[in-house]
Amino acid sequence: MLIDTHCHLDFPDFEAERDAIIERASAAGVTQMVTISTRVKRFDTILAIAEAYRNVFCSVGTHPHNADEELDITTEDLVRLSAHPKVVAIGEAGLDYFYDNAPRDAQAEGLRRHIAAARETGLPLVIHSRSADEDMAEILTEESGKGTFPFLLHCFSSGPELARVGVELGGYVSFSGILTFPKSQEIRDIAKTIPHDRMIVETDAPYLAPKPFRGKRNEPAFVAHTAEVLAETIGVSTEEIAQITTENALRIFSKMPRL
Repeated sequence: MLIDTHCHLDFPDFEAERDAIIERASAAGVTQMVTISTRVKRFDTILAIAEAYRNVFCSVGTHPHNADEELDITTEDLVRLSAHPKVVAIGEAGLDYFYDNAPRDAQAEGLRRHIAAARETGLPLVIHSRSADEDMAEILTEESGKGTFPFLLHCFSSGPELARVGVELGGYVSFSGILTFPKSQEIRDIAKTIPHDRMIVETDAPYLAPKPFRGKRNEPAFVAHTAEVLAETIGVSTEEIAQITTENALRIFSKMPRL
């Protein structure tokens, strides 16, 4: 039993065969999936997919790439939309200084609004952080001082200091197919430092397919390969990593029922 805590089932890559993709995930032991919002203005599409499948849940939020497009979306909007039974998370929101597709001040403002929504609802904030470790650690530390909120560092590809700060503040660390790449030894080394009760797995599908599918379109079934490498990395069996990451996912995504 595995849970893909982060995929994008609304993306065009999946439209033609979404039923088959979800069936393949179930056949691979992936019992639940969380399809992640990147634009609140497209939330209806995300929600319709979650409503169509018993084992699919969703989030509501604005990706940092789109932060300046949705500065009219308030914390109150996020809280209101998150009341739907299928919505189990806020985000993804955060900072992306690698692409800088949106002004950095807009990204930070959006992130703080999402943090406020996570704090108010108790739903976990799915955090996107790329090439922004120092500013992300600073914002998380500052905002945690105003009141704790649940969060996870999605698709972790940052440095050890952000991982340390995130865990110390009560956050979780989510590993994607990046963990399986030959040049990702630093990420595997960081994984060894993460408490077992704070690690989860994801695909970020359709992106970042793990070995042996690297270069191809990713899909939720492939999370099993990331879990296998995580098990090898921290020295546990595949059965144990499935139990560890599933229990952790159900703890952080506390609104999502166990199926």
